[in-house]
Amino acid sequence: MLDMLPGRPTWLHRVNPSFKLLISMGAFLLVLFTHNINVLIHITWMYTALLFFGSGQPMRRLLLITLPFGLLFVSSAASMVLFGTGETTWYRYGLIHISEESFFRGLHLGFKTVDAALVGLLFALTTNPVLLFYSMMQQLRLPAKYAYSFMAAIRLMGLSVSEYRMLRAAFLVRGIKNRRGVRGFAESVKRYAIPLLAQSIRRAQRTAVAMEAKRFASAAARTYYYRVGWSVSDAVLTATMIGIWCCAWWLAAQLPHFDITDVR
Repeated sequence: MLDMLPGRPTWLHRVNPSFKLLISMGAFLLVLFTHNINVLIHITWMYTALLFFGSGQPMRRLLLITLPFGLLFVSSAASMVLFGTGETTWYRYGLIHISEESFFRGLHLGFKTVDAALVGLLFALTTNPVLLFYSMMQQLRLPAKYAYSFMAAIRLMGLSVSEYRMLRAAFLVRGIKNRRGVRGFAESVKRYAIPLLAQSIRRAQRTAVAMEAKRFASAAARTYYYRVGWSVSDAVLTATMIGIWCCAWWLAAQLPHFDITDVR
């Protein structure tokens, strides 16, 4: 998760992680099955406002993180706009066929892609992975052996990155540099992959033995160091999401950007 980035805690950080996950999945499904492009336009700027004012991250960092969203919008929309089908042709040249129908379908697909990315980013920036798995064990009854396995895997990923940096520094100290070209790339992959893979296998084996010794495979009731409960922030998130979608539909009816209301 991206909550490891230093930022200001907000009310979204206090929402129950499992509940926030379910709300995020529900928001994704609503975006997926919404075909009114005017609604999606309003949803996009409302989600963006919620991200910038609710994530607690600095403005410059959020602008840097959301910069690829423009590329996502253009790439997903352009493929539909340039190579779509439709009866009202605006421009045709070779394989390129831009029609009124393909234009709106492209915008429709682009806004859906950005909205889904905004929901996922907001969840990642405001959710602690450890508390998420504790909440899934306590509220969603996820077996401990799966939850702790996922937490161990996330931890191992971070350790692998640290080991890669140490290996790279060690090779630089010894004067070993990567050659250019395909052969140099193959040598560098072999030089880093073998020790990293061997160390990961050893660490994974030790982790598995430790989990087995602590009886994580047992179905008996367990105690938890962290207790994740409910708070007023859960109700605030529910009201916020309902308010966003109600306002989006109302604005789409009162202030539509386009006359078309069903893009399919």
